[in-house]
Amino acid sequence: MATPIIAAAGTTTKNINPATSYPHFQLLNVNEAIAGTNIRPSKLNQNQELSYKNNEDSEQRDGQSNLKLKLIHRDELSSISAPSNHSHRLSQRIRRDVRRVAALVHRLSSGGATSLGGGVVPNNYEVEAFGSAVVSGMDQGSGEYFVRIGVGSPPRNQYVVIDSGSDISWVQCRPCNKCYRQSDPIFDPSESASFLGLACGTLVCDRLEYSGCHSGRCGYQVQYSDGSYTKGTFALETITLGQTEVRDVVIGCGHKNQGLFVGAAGLLGLGGGSMSFVGQLGGQAGGAFSYCLVTRGTDSPGSLILGREAMPTGAAWITLVRNPQAPSFYYIGLSGLGVGGIRVSLPEGIFQLTEAGSGGVVMDTGTAVTRLPTAAYEAFRDAFIAQTAGLPRAARGVSIFDTCYDLSGFVSVRVPTLSFYFSEGPILTLPARNFFIPVDETGTFCFAFAPSPTGLSIVGNIQQEGIQISVDGSNGFVGFGPNVC
Repeated sequence: MATPIIAAAGTTTKNINPATSYPHFQLLNVNEAIAGTNIRPSKLNQNQELSYKNNEDSEQRDGQSNLKLKLIHRDELSSISAPSNHSHRLSQRIRRDVRRVAALVHRLSSGGATSLGGGVVPNNYEVEAFGSAVVSGMDQGSGEYFVRIGVGSPPRNQYVVIDSGSDISWVQCRPCNKCYRQSDPIFDPSESASFLGLACGTLVCDRLEYSGCHSGRCGYQVQYSDGSYTKGTFALETITLGQTEVRDVVIGCGHKNQGLFVGAAGLLGLGGGSMSFVGQLGGQAGGAFSYCLVTRGTDSPGSLILGREAMPTGAAWITLVRNPQAPSFYYIGLSGLGVGGIRVSLPEGIFQLTEAGSGGVVMDTGTAVTRLPTAAYEAFRDAFIAQTAGLPRAARGVSIFDTCYDLSGFVSVRVPTLSFYFSEGPILTLPARNFFIPVDETGTFCFAFAPSPTGLSIVGNIQQEGIQISVDGSNGFVGFGPNVC
């Protein structure tokens, strides 16, 4: 199985000799890729019964920090009710993805009203206008990756979605005016000895845009780009990660929620703002975390590690780009794209972040498919088409994918490598499974990128899968590798 190839900083990105620096092509096992689309037997009932002793044992076996958590793909939680047909599941995933990207583009390109939580809040600020009736997260689904944490004292096990573009962490709370269905019992703050609701006028309450007073308590509301929202009050609470208790974490206690969260209890915000979970950890984590998104079709576990110990030796580090208009998001400097070891000709500055805060390149765990400005996408796609001329094209595109191939009857195919050229020198060459993906069970594979309607680029989770990604927010760096998962 191909693994990502990462050239460290200092590697020349101009006039690169592909014969000595990178393989031009990779072999993709067609049958293995299609088999990887099958949902594995559900572990939902087992996971609901997990105790923190089980988590501790797992971490001891791993020999890692006790701030290491397993990342669980949504299919493990939703396989009971999820459609068994891969093309149906993909269609639903892309539909959600389109909604998220549309909201991100609106927010990051046009200065739409936002909350500190990394969500979108319309100017009229009425939760009733956010959407219709509460829907089941298990039936619809939002968010791709989950971790299991303990909330309160004693800790109540809960699945939460991780989101690198959000700052506010929250869980559904009793009493619930409106709550969607989740896999664990809804958290009851009256049963937690460490729960402390925040009063109006506190510093935290004042820092949240669009916060307000509700019966003397600090209220909040955040709407997410897929139409989900949460409304409730802020509190200080203890969060348990494996063997470690983190006290006095500011979380939202959501009493009115519209959920597309696949049975998760809420969300763990990993954004770049001070209110995010990693931002609040301060000295315990130093604003640092590392994650490895599980590779589709493998038994390899994904992981999320919080803290300075998560920063690996041997990673290829690049500088985070700050966007004052969107401090929750992690921007990176991208200078070019490569196909088969050959750099694609692109308009100058096409990936730059403007002074007004538009454009640029965002790393986002919540977006599935990488989006590129139309001119960059078309040049990238056309270079890929030129180097796959020997493969049979499908009669038409599929959903947002306009470049697809009919690989039915093939055992394996030879595809060109695709590379991201970062501004400071490192080059990340993707495994074939991260850009050439099956869209059905019959052998249709598509080029897994799509055009962005604006100058904003988004590196999605399909392209991030299987690669260790480390964020050092305090020092302003993001690293790729050296490990895979």
